[in-house]
Amino acid sequence: MRALLARAAELAADHRESLADRPVARAADPHVLRAGFGGPLPEAPSPPSEVLEELARAAEPGLVATAGPRFFGFVVGGALPAATAADVLAAGWDQNGFNAVLSPAAAAAEDVAGAWLKELLGLPATASAGFVTGGQSANTTGLAAARHHVLAEAGWDVERDGLTGAPRVRVVASEERHATIDRSLRLLGFGTRAVEPVAAGPQGAIDVADLERVLAAGSGPAIVCLQAGNVNTGACDDLRAAREAAGDAWLHVDGAFGLWAAANPATAALLDGVELADSWACDGHKWLNVPYDSGFVFCARPDVHAAAIAYRAAYLTGAGEVSGMGDLTLESSRRARGFAVWAALRELGRDGVAELVDRCCRLARRFAKALADGGAEIGNDVVLNQVLVSFGDDTDALTRKVQDDGTCWLGGTTWRGRRYLRISVSGWTTTEADVDRSAAAILRLAGQ
Repeated sequence: MRALLARAAELAADHRESLADRPVARAADPHVLRAGFGGPLPEAPSPPSEVLEELARAAEPGLVATAGPRFFGFVVGGALPAATAADVLAAGWDQNGFNAVLSPAAAAAEDVAGAWLKELLGLPATASAGFVTGGQSANTTGLAAARHHVLAEAGWDVERDGLTGAPRVRVVASEERHATIDRSLRLLGFGTRAVEPVAAGPQGAIDVADLERVLAAGSGPAIVCLQAGNVNTGACDDLRAAREAAGDAWLHVDGAFGLWAAANPATAALLDGVELADSWACDGHKWLNVPYDSGFVFCARPDVHAAAIAYRAAYLTGAGEVSGMGDLTLESSRRARGFAVWAALRELGRDGVAELVDRCCRLARRFAKALADGGAEIGNDVVLNQVLVSFGDDTDALTRKVQDDGTCWLGGTTWRGRRYLRISVSGWTTTEADVDRSAAAILRLAGQ
C-alpha cells in the first residue's frame, strides 16, 4: 500500500507540474480513449500496481488541464496544494462523513470549517452549514428547507403529507436565474411552471421594482430566489432591497461563485444585505479552489434545515442531536469532504481568500481590456471574474478554434440573444502572463 500510494502521488504531481506548459485541451478520439480503458472484463485479479499504471496510461490522452492557469471555462479553479493533499489523505483515511460516530475527525473538521466559511461570507454565525456535492445539491437542499418552512407556516406538514392538497407555494425568481434552480423545483415537486418570473436589469441583476410588482400581484406562501453572481456577467442582485421587498417570504440566495465576493473588501459591497436571507448556496470547487464534489448550503434556521432533510433509522447510532453532516445533506454515506475545505482555508487564511478573489477580478478586467483593445466587443460590466466577448458572427467558430488551439480554454454562451465567448478567471495559479498569452492567442485566431 505504501509504495502504491507513493506512486499515485508521483503520477499526480507529474501531471500538476505539466499544466503550465501542456495544451489545455487536446483533440481526443473517444473511441481510442474507450479502447484504452476497454476490452473484456478480466477473469482474474490484477496486481494493484499494474492497475494503477494502466489507468494512468489510459487516461493521459483525455485529461484536460482544468487545474492549470489558462482554463477559463465553467467558473472552476484548480485545487490548492493543501486542499489536494488533504483530499489524498481523505481517500487514504476512507472516512464516512455521515455523523460524528462514524468519524469524529470529519465532524470536527466540518464544524470548524463551516464556522470559518460563515465568517468569510458574512453569514450569521448561528446558521447551519451542510457540506454538499455542489451548487445543485445546495440549491435543492436550501429550497427543501424553504418548502418545509413556508408550508409549515401555512399549517401543512409536507414531509408527512406531500404536496397533493397542499397550499400553493409561489416561487418568485429572476428571469436570469441559474438552471439549477429550475431542476431543484422539478425534484422538489413544485415543477418549473411554479416560477413567477421577475425582469432583470441590463447586467442581469434582478429588477427590484418588478419584484415588488410580482409579489404584490399574488398572495400565499412564497419563496423568492435571488442570485449572487450571474453566471454570464457576474452581476449580483440587490440583496438588501430584495429583502425589504420580499417581506415575510423565504429568501434563498444562489451564490455558487458570487458569494465569495463577500470575502474580499473590494467586492463585498456587491453583497450588501446577504446576511438577511434565509438560505444560501455556494460552491467550494469554484472560487475556493478545492477538489470537486464540494459545495455548501447554509440556513438561518438550523431546525428548519434539519426538519426538511434529516431522517432516523433504528440501526443508526449517534442520531438524535442535529448534526452538520448527514442531517443537513442529501447523502448518507459520503466522503469526508470537509478535510480539503479546512485545509484550503488554513492555507489561505482570511487575507489569502480575499487576495485570490481580488486577483481574479483584476485579471478578468485585464483580459477584457486586452481583447477590447484588439477590436472585440465586451458584453458586460466586469464586476467580478466573468467576461463576455463578442467577435460578431464569427464568435462560435472562434470558440472552437480557441479550444482546438490549446493555449487556453473557454466556452461559448448566449446572453440577451447574442453569442459570446465566456471567460471565467477562477484559478489560483493564473497570472498576468497567462492572461496576456491567452488574449494574444484569441486575437491571433480571430485575425485568421
